[in-house]
Amino acid sequence: MHLIAERLDRISASQTIAISSKARALQAAGKDVISLSQGEPDFETPQHIKDAAIAAIQNGETRYTDVSGTLALRQAAAGYFKREHGLEYKPEQIIVSTGGKQVIFNAMMATINDGDEAIIPAPCWVSYPDIVALAGGKPVIVAAGQNQGFKMTPEQLEAAITPKTKWLILNNPSNPTGAAYSEAELKGLAEVLLRHPDVWVFTDDIYEKLVYGGFKSVTIAQVEPKLYDRTVTMNGCSKAFAMTGWRIGFAGAPLALTKAMDKLQSQSTSSTSSISQAAAVAALNGPQDSIEAMRAVYERRRDMVVKMLNQAPGLHCITPEGAFYVFPSLNGCLGKTSAGGKKIDTDEDFVLALLDEEGVAAVHGSAFMFPGHFRISYALSDETLADACTRIQKFCAGLK
Repeated sequence: MHLIAERLDRISASQTIAISSKARALQAAGKDVISLSQGEPDFETPQHIKDAAIAAIQNGETRYTDVSGTLALRQAAAGYFKREHGLEYKPEQIIVSTGGKQVIFNAMMATINDGDEAIIPAPCWVSYPDIVALAGGKPVIVAAGQNQGFKMTPEQLEAAITPKTKWLILNNPSNPTGAAYSEAELKGLAEVLLRHPDVWVFTDDIYEKLVYGGFKSVTIAQVEPKLYDRTVTMNGCSKAFAMTGWRIGFAGAPLALTKAMDKLQSQSTSSTSSISQAAAVAALNGPQDSIEAMRAVYERRRDMVVKMLNQAPGLHCITPEGAFYVFPSLNGCLGKTSAGGKKIDTDEDFVLALLDEEGVAAVHGSAFMFPGHFRISYALSDETLADACTRIQKFCAGLK
């Protein structure tokens, strides 16, 4: 009898975490490694948020909360959706989970029956296909390349929908590409969805505050209110407030689905940390100026990284609208041999040789269902990024 459940054969361990772990191991062994592999702000959590957490501890707010989160945080999340997008959610329509990833997991596990399909534009975050597969569903990957700004077109969406389609999963702006859908682009997708009333939308807007060049973030239920009754609008505190370790994600959804997610969560983690929830109330309701300060720094870094990568032989990098990633093509490097003698036949060969020979950790595009590219996070200091990009230029120049 096998100990490990067969359902685990449907998924793989997160490859972004695997690369980051390898980089940390090399650093621990004394190697000079710059890790561009983890999607995490390099800024400190703002002080007023830390202060709220300390106050919560001192005030004894250290007990279980409602599974879906404290009323104060659900009200704050509802206020955020109203303020940012004009979306009306009652507190009972909000669920707070242990990071945005648990919201996605809850929604898919609560709704997908065996064989149901979820359309996922690729490049995509590594966890979407695996969460769908773990729930018994079938991820339907729609390739949206650099030539279309890494964004799915309405025609592609229409072609991907079948009688088994239950979900469209959108990430806006996207991890790994930083691509963001404009209001007009979302409107085009919404028009397709209106013709298919059984397809639900899960929109992961966790990076929406980190957009550049005057880009305006919108979300699909705001653009097309007729989709409100079949949309899950997800957000969280990790990226905009530099709170990755606090583990706070939240979503607004139709009440029946929120109740189903609450039921599932009650048998997994129950509520998230009461202290983190108090901190998240301060994040959502308190001063927002730290976001703009971070956003301006990220924009400067984005521009520098794109410029330096495009100076590397064999790479081509478009300028993304948001998040803190770039996703350059490395097709001009394939079929060559590195200065250290490694044959570069795949994107994974490229990132492993880059790590071994130049001490730069990046994530190969295949991990994001899109080979021939690699992802770099620019959530590091300007000096570190300049050093890393110089090493990447050197590595590419050494390919023969």
